[in-house]
Amino acid sequence: MSIRQSSIFLAIALVLAAACAPAGTPGTSGSPGASPSASAGGAATTLVIDRDTSDLISLDPAVLYEFSAVFATHNVYETLVKFEGTDLTTPKASLATSWDVKDAGTTNDITFKLKSGVKFASGNPLTADDVVYSFQRAIKLNKSPAFLFTDIAGLKPESIKATDPSTVVVSVPKTSSTQTFLIILTFTIGGIVDSKEAKAHEASGDFGSAYLLDHSAGSGPFAVDHWTKNTEVLLKANPNYGGTKPALSAVLFKHVQEPANQQFALEKGDIDIANDLGPEQIAALQGKAGVTTTSADSLLLVYVGMNAMVKPLDNVKVREALRTAVDYDGIIKDLLKGNGSKVQGIVPKGLAGYNDSAPFQADVSKAKDLLQQAGQTSVTLDFLVPTGQAPGGAAWSDIAAKLKSDWAKIGVTVNIKQTTTADLLGTYRAQKGQLVMINWGPDYPDPGANVNPFTDYKAKSIAYRNGWDDATIAQKAHDAELTADPAKRVAAYKDIGDYVLHNGPYVVLYQPKELFGLRSNVKGFNWSSIGWAELASVTK
Repeated sequence: MSIRQSSIFLAIALVLAAACAPAGTPGTSGSPGASPSASAGGAATTLVIDRDTSDLISLDPAVLYEFSAVFATHNVYETLVKFEGTDLTTPKASLATSWDVKDAGTTNDITFKLKSGVKFASGNPLTADDVVYSFQRAIKLNKSPAFLFTDIAGLKPESIKATDPSTVVVSVPKTSSTQTFLIILTFTIGGIVDSKEAKAHEASGDFGSAYLLDHSAGSGPFAVDHWTKNTEVLLKANPNYGGTKPALSAVLFKHVQEPANQQFALEKGDIDIANDLGPEQIAALQGKAGVTTTSADSLLLVYVGMNAMVKPLDNVKVREALRTAVDYDGIIKDLLKGNGSKVQGIVPKGLAGYNDSAPFQADVSKAKDLLQQAGQTSVTLDFLVPTGQAPGGAAWSDIAAKLKSDWAKIGVTVNIKQTTTADLLGTYRAQKGQLVMINWGPDYPDPGANVNPFTDYKAKSIAYRNGWDDATIAQKAHDAELTADPAKRVAAYKDIGDYVLHNGPYVVLYQPKELFGLRSNVKGFNWSSIGWAELASVTK
């Protein structure tokens, strides 16, 4: 998610937001209304969450690929199938009550039967035409998440058809996995959009994406009231939601980068949940009245991408030298205070194909030797780093300073350049970074969700951003995804991971845990390691 790339929540009192929001912004289709107070105490049914949301680019499910937007819109758009709770193994019924896979010659056709009586926030009924429109829209817009449909699932616009108002057939080529496609549908790209609402707001053939940038057209428990960039996102309960009505009337995501500010706001009772806390803040909250703390598993990986199109990073020995020089244990022990695991492969702990081998640990002599073999004795590179806090609780700037120090010991000088996550992603996606530190979380809980973007240049995801085009390993990743035998599939992913570990353009630093501070009255908040929580079940 990639990201999807790795967070969510937005800042400043809502009173200020109401004054500075653009005219016409508050109120989504089907759910207009005045904004609640930003104070947790001032609005008993408004859940207020602080977290860094600087990565937020769009709230359109066919466009977004950032952690902040994924968390928010997961609670706005429903999908045909979903995962329930913390179970990330078996897709369950959602908007589809059933699905059936049949051999259709060159394709495997999945027939989805839709739930009856579902309405969007606008009041429009959901039909098969909305599903066809939503999937075709994502493919035709061809934004960051589109490769999940086009490259991974092998779909074209004509692959999706409605055979009657409650039936959709998706033809998946036999070169793609139907099981993987079902898992992809649990991600936000699978969110079903109100086609009438989107078409009513189309401008210059944009499929309504300018409108859905900061509005919504979903059938989930909440709808977008407004988004004020780098300030806040407000969701309001959808009065037309067909499931169990959320206990909350609204959810306010406030953009607050500094963990200390989140901690103080939580202690004062100004917010209900703080999600970017580090180990120091968690320790400081212990024993405080009215506050609880918790942690949750994460599938994120924090890593440095090395642009293989930039000399001398095009040399595999230089990349291996940079990996070899890093003091991974120091990062985890001193900066994260133990709130992370030493994972160096591209498959995180918790997914099939994870390899617990972590062969690198600050060997200066070996790293220097690798540079000499590459004909390099002095290297200078730009190092692009996000602002704010990294997953696991350390500031991005502190991790960058540690890496700068480690690499200086082998004659590599890095010029740290900090910028917002959104701006960093723009540079990174355009292949214009040299060294880029960022985090990645899988869009769906399968090893292919990491292995494919880290290996397949044509997918225009992580391998593309780092200019690494290794067609052989990309094909092996594709073959592994189609392997039916679970044991053989796991073995294939471990082999691929070993190859990428030493040949790819990545320095995987660690796998963090998610840390949360909550007011004691908040109940039902359960974080899924895939990167979201079901807010409809939260009470306060």
